[in-house]
Amino acid sequence: MTGQTAVVVTSISAPNAALATLATGCRERGFRFLVIGDAASPPQFELPGCEFFGLARQQALEFEFARACPTRHYARKNIGYLLALQSGAEVIVETDDDNHPQPGFWGARQRRQRVAVAATSGWLNVYRYFSDATIWPRGLPLSAIQAAAPDFDAMPVADIDCPIQQGLADIDPDVDAIYRLVLPLPQRFRTDRTLALAANTWCPFNSQNTTWWRDAAPLLYLPAYCSFRMTDIWRSFVTQRIAWENGWHLLFHGPTMEQERNVHDLMRDFRDEVPGYLNNHTIGDLLGSLALQPGAAHLADNMRACYRCLASAGILDERELPLLDTWLADLGRLGLGH
Repeated sequence: MTGQTAVVVTSISAPNAALATLATGCRERGFRFLVIGDAASPPQFELPGCEFFGLARQQALEFEFARACPTRHYARKNIGYLLALQSGAEVIVETDDDNHPQPGFWGARQRRQRVAVAATSGWLNVYRYFSDATIWPRGLPLSAIQAAAPDFDAMPVADIDCPIQQGLADIDPDVDAIYRLVLPLPQRFRTDRTLALAANTWCPFNSQNTTWWRDAAPLLYLPAYCSFRMTDIWRSFVTQRIAWENGWHLLFHGPTMEQERNVHDLMRDFRDEVPGYLNNHTIGDLLGSLALQPGAAHLADNMRACYRCLASAGILDERELPLLDTWLADLGRLGLGH
């Protein structure tokens, strides 16, 4: 990573140990550290090395999205992405306020890598390559948890372009409420593997420990008219589908974070994940059947097509579409829209 790196978090917490560690690490490396607040954020937030944007400060920005996006929603994080891009960030790393970076988090990130490539068609439980436990990422269709997975050592190795990279998290990783209600934690993942997904291979990825290069920045968009538990997951499906048209691979690597999860009501999480349990497989089918246009110049049109498809199917609220246009318009003013 270079000086043109920004780390983005959204939080309603007061400064805590995880945020302090992130702030220190960013300050030492010259990274910009942006924390985006919401309606429940504390009125005072002081943390050296951190730029905090409460609601009033957000709404005073030039971005129309800051006024159009609903409050009390994780999608406020989009404002952090806009701020990072406005400052010229070439790499955006996103995480959450309950994630503690391990030393590897601060290591150099490489966009092009020579790695194993999973080219199976359909859904793949990537966590199976990092653990022998019965464990799966949040958003994976339940029918795919135990599905056969290609042998890692038999996968072809290729030099690939991967402008979106998902890092795993140890201790309390990103799993769904069903896992947390019935299976053991903590969990640790192996650190000696990296793999990428080829076109037509689906696996959800989250916003917990994810690196984005500027070329892919429009795809950062987190939908606001869906549950908090689905916003980054449904974004991940749109991102993967569009990435296929650009010859981009989604990369997964071992843990560089440890999560000490904030307090959650697991039954509320379960309720908020029900739309995913019921629809995620269908979303893959719907997006997979779309005719999209190749090339980075068509990212915006492809995003509109994907989100319009999900709204037409009743999976997303129709109000998502004008909000997406607002996001794309703000990107356009930054020279990133098409």
